[in-house]
Amino acid sequence: MLTYILRRLALALSVILATLVSAFLLFFAGPSDPAQAMCPETRCNAARLAAITKSIGLDKPLTVQFFDYFKGLFFGRDFVYAGDTVHCGAPCLGFSFVTRRSVNEELFTRFPNTIVLALMAAVVFVTVGVTLGIIAAVRRGSATDRGLVGASQVLGSIPYYVLALLVALYPVILWNVLPQYSSISAGVGPYFLGMLAPALILGFVTSASYVRYTRNSMIETLSMDYIRTARSKGISERTVLYKHGFRAAMSPIATILGLDIAALLTGTLITEQIFGVDGIGRRGLAALKAFDLPVIMGTVLIGAVVVVFMNLVVDIAYSFIDPRVRLS
Repeated sequence: MLTYILRRLALALSVILATLVSAFLLFFAGPSDPAQAMCPETRCNAARLAAITKSIGLDKPLTVQFFDYFKGLFFGRDFVYAGDTVHCGAPCLGFSFVTRRSVNEELFTRFPNTIVLALMAAVVFVTVGVTLGIIAAVRRGSATDRGLVGASQVLGSIPYYVLALLVALYPVILWNVLPQYSSISAGVGPYFLGMLAPALILGFVTSASYVRYTRNSMIETLSMDYIRTARSKGISERTVLYKHGFRAAMSPIATILGLDIAALLTGTLITEQIFGVDGIGRRGLAALKAFDLPVIMGTVLIGAVVVVFMNLVVDIAYSFIDPRVRLS
């Protein structure tokens, strides 16, 4: 297990490094000029643009810029702006050309909101989707099975943003009971209550696919020889279903769950934008509109780290969920 983890860590680091190099070349070696975003159109001239370019180090060779960025990830970095030196602590993801703040401050202060939203939504779609999927598998071919599968297909066929907009535009659907989003400064209670509406709509929509995944996995597992053997030994149906069938059936679900959580943690962009949640996805969209390249690149790097880490967690957890799997 230790050898496997070390090998996967080495692979993960190589993926993150490749993402770093690719993102840096895409954003800073392209035809666009990042300094232009800091130069107001009404007062921008060649001399001012050259001064801004020099102050943020864009006049240096590309290799030197990359080394400074890479070194800042481990040791921090100093930026000079308007004659003042701004320190960015490790891991320094850069300096925003638009807001005049470090990318760390722009993203890390918002990332907890995305984490809370993603985890709350995950609790909803796992609980609802897996439970209904098991019920559909156990009652295979019945009206209950057909109703659950049909409802999940209908829900899954509707574009997510349409449902989210309906809830946001017609708050009577949820907000007669649940308040709108408010920051943590308003208090822990109002903060989590404000997260419920976006978490519920995101969770219920995502649960539609988990109903079908769980149903198909459970049906396949319950048809295995070892399940028939367990039943022939007189073991209770509850024990066969949950101890023998459910554990094996959850192996593919765990893989999908890990990837879905990673996708949510990299930015629930649509949900955050519609419901006004101040998360990393919404900030990344604002940076894209403002052409704020360092913030965009920081969002890409955070997303790469989250996806790689969740893949590693899923691979390790897979062997514990299903003892038939052996790491090689």
